[in-house]
Amino acid sequence: MNTTDHQIVLGTMDFGTRVHPDRAFAILDSFVAGGGVWLDTANCYSFWTDPSGVGGASERVIGSWLRARPGARDAVRIATKVRHNPLVPHSWPESAEGLSARAIHAGAEESLGRLGVDHVDLLWAHAEDRTVPLEETVGAFGELVTKGVALRVGAANHPAWRVERARSLAREQRVEPWTALQLRHSLVQPRPLTPLAEAGHRMLTAEDLDLARSEGLAVWSYSSLMWGSYVRADKPLPPTYDHPGTARVLAVLDDVAGELQATRNQVVLAWLMRQGVDPIVGASRVEQIEQALAARHVRLDDEHLARFAEAR
Repeated sequence: MNTTDHQIVLGTMDFGTRVHPDRAFAILDSFVAGGGVWLDTANCYSFWTDPSGVGGASERVIGSWLRARPGARDAVRIATKVRHNPLVPHSWPESAEGLSARAIHAGAEESLGRLGVDHVDLLWAHAEDRTVPLEETVGAFGELVTKGVALRVGAANHPAWRVERARSLAREQRVEPWTALQLRHSLVQPRPLTPLAEAGHRMLTAEDLDLARSEGLAVWSYSSLMWGSYVRADKPLPPTYDHPGTARVLAVLDDVAGELQATRNQVVLAWLMRQGVDPIVGASRVEQIEQALAARHVRLDDEHLARFAEAR
């Protein structure tokens, strides 16, 4: 599997909140100029940072950029998510929209309005909603594809068995099934069986990759670069990553980066792409996305992969 089979996805979570729209425009311009295609957002981004207490800022910035750049819609593919947006400002998770048919249809319609588009290329279920029958959720996602509102649908932060159950239900209902997975994944791994500090994050497992490879599903990873921890001394890895495997992996990472004259981040992104994963990369500066896109030219061979596998 070649690195070139997979691509860098631009994560836009902080656009309109931590990243000023002007800077976001520059990052988007640079991403497209560098050959980037996929933008990943969500209707809830970023309610926890926005003074309004609700999401929508990221989608609005992308919509403004599309309006300011004639032809840009044809150059990019847009993925957004429904599930987590608070219906009452500053009230989460109590007022999170959930995954009822009504919530999915309303959330998608509002996302299209903010983005200023007539469809999204991929609509994600941002997380599970066990209070709603899976049949209802699957049916609503399928209806949006039938209507042309979403070209594809996928599941973020879902266990593999729920994804496969949903795909079976979609077949029964004769609607479009989920064909993409989004989960947290990077080269370093937390200690096994240790709860993550970030509530709601679900780690990619071997079972997820097995399902994806067997069924031909796309796999996207978030927190791919561990919030800068690979390259910034002021952003140490979370305590759950403090174990001997991390030290071994980082030592190999330094060796491989030196051999290939690449940065640590570029090698991590190249490694993810060689695993069959499309890594999402958030950027707050143009040079960050330029460096990330350059990872497509980093060639890891089987011997590099074997060294990482042994260290992990």
